[in-house]
Amino acid sequence: MSPKESEKITAAYKKEHNRMLGYIRKRIPVSVEAEDILQDIFYQLTVGFNDIRRIENLTAWLYKVADNRITDLFRKKRHETLSYNDAVSEGEDGPLTLEEILPSVGTSPEDEELKELIWETIDDTLSSLPEEQSSVFIDNEFNDMSFKEISGKTGVAINTLISRKRYAVLALRKNLDELYKQIKNN
Repeated sequence: MSPKESEKITAAYKKEHNRMLGYIRKRIPVSVEAEDILQDIFYQLTVGFNDIRRIENLTAWLYKVADNRITDLFRKKRHETLSYNDAVSEGEDGPLTLEEILPSVGTSPEDEELKELIWETIDDTLSSLPEEQSSVFIDNEFNDMSFKEISGKTGVAINTLISRKRYAVLALRKNLDELYKQIKNN
């Protein structure tokens, strides 16, 4: 890359960085993801400059790439509905992780209220479970411990830990499903 090309990239970065970040953040509320997308765009500009040299309007190209990256991010994310029963076929136990049983919610005040209700339900459910079920669920889901690590810590067999977590997930699914039904009926 020639010094002139390097200067062109630097000028584009200085001129468009803040505006593009604002543009991306309007669509992607998570700051880290927005920053990652922006960095990826300018990385692509830097690495692929030989092909980009032919582009007449660099700013338009940057925003087009931003739109493509945002679309890619949304495609990667799994959108959950308020009911996960459709995903569970007959005879299956259903999801076994917290991420799989929680809906995808945004950042509006209503969504924040929904998140609060969900976390209250999770907290109440875990508090009502036997200690061995709630603790294995908390260690695995919130403390990112593997079943092997939990087994090493507690001396309990891995299959027993999996079974205990399953009971915790079933209780959470039942209580969250009741919450979702209440929300839908209101």
